[in-house]
Amino acid sequence: MPAANVLAALGSSSQGLTRTEAADRLGRFGPNVIHSHRVTAFGIFLRQVRNPLLILLLAAAIVSGGTGDPTDAIIITTIVALSVGLGFANEYRSEQAVAALHAAIHHETVVTRDGSETRVDVRELVPGDVIALHIGDVVPADVRLLETTQLECDEGVLTGESMPAPKSAEPASKTDSTIDLSSCAFMGTIVHQGAARAVVVSTAARTDFGRIAVGLGSPQAYTAFQAGLKDFSKMLVGVAGALTVSIFIINLALGRPWLDAVLFSLAIAIGITPQLLPAIVSVSLATGSRQLARRKVLIKRLVTIEDLGNIQVLFTDKTGTLTAGAIAFDGSLDPAGCASPRPLLLGLICNEATPTENGAVSGNPLDQALWNAPGVKALQEGTDGLSSYKRLGMLPFDHDRQLVSVTASRADGSTILITKGAPEAVLARCSNPSTVAGETLQHLFSDGARVVAIATREASGLSQPRPEDEANLHLEGFLTFADPPKAAAKTFLTQRSRAAP
Repeated sequence: MPAANVLAALGSSSQGLTRTEAADRLGRFGPNVIHSHRVTAFGIFLRQVRNPLLILLLAAAIVSGGTGDPTDAIIITTIVALSVGLGFANEYRSEQAVAALHAAIHHETVVTRDGSETRVDVRELVPGDVIALHIGDVVPADVRLLETTQLECDEGVLTGESMPAPKSAEPASKTDSTIDLSSCAFMGTIVHQGAARAVVVSTAARTDFGRIAVGLGSPQAYTAFQAGLKDFSKMLVGVAGALTVSIFIINLALGRPWLDAVLFSLAIAIGITPQLLPAIVSVSLATGSRQLARRKVLIKRLVTIEDLGNIQVLFTDKTGTLTAGAIAFDGSLDPAGCASPRPLLLGLICNEATPTENGAVSGNPLDQALWNAPGVKALQEGTDGLSSYKRLGMLPFDHDRQLVSVTASRADGSTILITKGAPEAVLARCSNPSTVAGETLQHLFSDGARVVAIATREASGLSQPRPEDEANLHLEGFLTFADPPKAAAKTFLTQRSRAAP
């Protein structure tokens, strides 16, 4: 929908809501909070005692006390209390630590109320609020963009992609997923570049991020370890019950006094019950929890430690887990796919990042990666090095052209136009690109590389490039980028490959 229609549908305007209307909507829609992290001692205690084996032990303690054997009753009760107490203490402490982390996090955003901008807590946002987004901001709700200035959002939290997604206020075509809409920004994503004004469409659990979070926060199923303990406990209860009844009947059939038969049957049932098992399990899991805590791992549920230890194969998405989650320069190739330093040289001239002593700043991640490429120093000097070019003008990148162009003068006084951008956009502006170049590009794409194309043309007398000047270009080659694996992942995979038969 056009932005104006979205505002009308939400009962808002470009001046935002009034404070009165915002307060009324906050009452109707509720705070912009996915869920509150509440810690209840009773809930954690209930989680500890929800075990058939503990119930069997407590029943055995009651029977022992009722039949004149207080020693066994005290011992069994003490074991149960220690088992429950250990698990409760560890999990309650972990839950409180998580709750404290949640309570310490507060975010504010700039919102237009009564026609003027003010900062409010993101929990007070409601559908229809008009907010401002700037570089580095965490998007506080699902929003429809009204105005954008070179806006790009890091949507890795939702998509796993390491490259930021370009955004525009123009209506987007229908997509398979709402997350793919270029006219919207989503809760939890980060403004990587640019600025925008947007209207809040969805808040709290009604956002895409909220639906994921609610799904993750639903009651968790039994772990394999819990299921095994539960099945074992049920088996013991069944065996104990069957033995008690059968032994009691047999004793009565043999003419034994019924009271002796009852006591003997109960003694057998108590004898086959592993009283120390709950305590041993709790102590073992608590020990594992302390060892993991020393490695900065917070365990919320003790029983998950067993499943963690049983993992043999772990499948995980690569971005930010097996890989660094950052773009790195991979290669500089001529149109035929052979290594050549010239595309890298031209890419450094046609570049929106600024090199500093601490690395490149501003610009997009691809431009920054070029300045961090090996061999940049070797391109600085020389008759055809970076120092022999002087940049005259720049036509910045935009998401419609998918190109950036600069004009630069050489040492001999001639001027060259350098265009860099999406391979398809660059090739479309080249005169008679070779078939080999197309084959090289397809090969790079099939290898999963991120590719930027570089093209040039002579531009005598041109200082400030315009979009219409990006024509009749000569393809110089391709720059490739990759998301490299983490050092730890690479070391692990190398060790595994060496150990494999």
